[in-house]
Amino acid sequence: MTEKVTNLNQSSGDLIADRRYEWARGLTEAGDTAAAAELLAEVVGLAPGFAAAWFALGEVREALGDAAGAIAAFERARAADPDDAHGAAVRLARLGALPPVAMPIGYIQSLFDGYAPKFEASLAGRLGYRGPQILFDAVRRVAPATQFAAALDLGCGTGLAGEAFRPLCGSLTGVDLSSGMLALARDKKVYDLLAEAEAMTYLRALPEASLDLIVAADVFIYFHELLQVGAPAARALKPGGLLVFSVETHDGDGVILRDTLRYAHAPAHVREAMTAGGLELVMMEQAWARREKGNEVPGLVVVARR
Repeated sequence: MTEKVTNLNQSSGDLIADRRYEWARGLTEAGDTAAAAELLAEVVGLAPGFAAAWFALGEVREALGDAAGAIAAFERARAADPDDAHGAAVRLARLGALPPVAMPIGYIQSLFDGYAPKFEASLAGRLGYRGPQILFDAVRRVAPATQFAAALDLGCGTGLAGEAFRPLCGSLTGVDLSSGMLALARDKKVYDLLAEAEAMTYLRALPEASLDLIVAADVFIYFHELLQVGAPAARALKPGGLLVFSVETHDGDGVILRDTLRYAHAPAHVREAMTAGGLELVMMEQAWARREKGNEVPGLVVVARR
């Protein structure tokens, strides 16, 4: 399943262009991709700065097998929107026009703000999501009786991991980019503090040796590499403190961007990222966190210690 961004149908400022854009979206939903491509080409001719239309044109061209045309459209979408809320850079990386890139902050915010109302129902139902449980089980195997005085849920989303880990934590903080997700997490009343921020920026700003546990449930699947993770986590953790996280994985080397627009990290890359950051890799095992189209998505559960 390709992740989709919603609630980004901003106006172009041209009423005719806006109407044709909506018509083209309807054609796309009806499966008439070729007609949608023709109409969207007219739209961007009328409104050359209309990022949403350029992005939609890139999508339909890609669906039609026109990779060069899709790349050109995604490049125009990216140029028209410096925040890249549609994630054009990610699409360009998938098409090979860019190397693996950091997910734009604007894209992640838009993606999860739009996804928030149906997030848990989608994960629990169609995707059979079990990320927080496999992380909880991993921590209990590594530290069977440990209580964690200060814990951080990195990329906490709606609070699924917070619910799982709350009984183990004296103080629990959640941080996420999405205000929509945080609103739902707040309703769960499992966090002592919730912060709206980019995960690694927040982690780097914490006092040294201030945490006993860092949890990241399916957060790093949106990171193009993990080398940025180890050192800030080691700095924030107390001696003996744990970092536990899940990622998607693959059988090759390095990091790949899947068609789902999520990154998969090879075990060797995970191992290198932890040790390079000054963490001891305590556990790394195969474990799936979700299903796609009925199939278990290959993944890893990882526990590292300062």
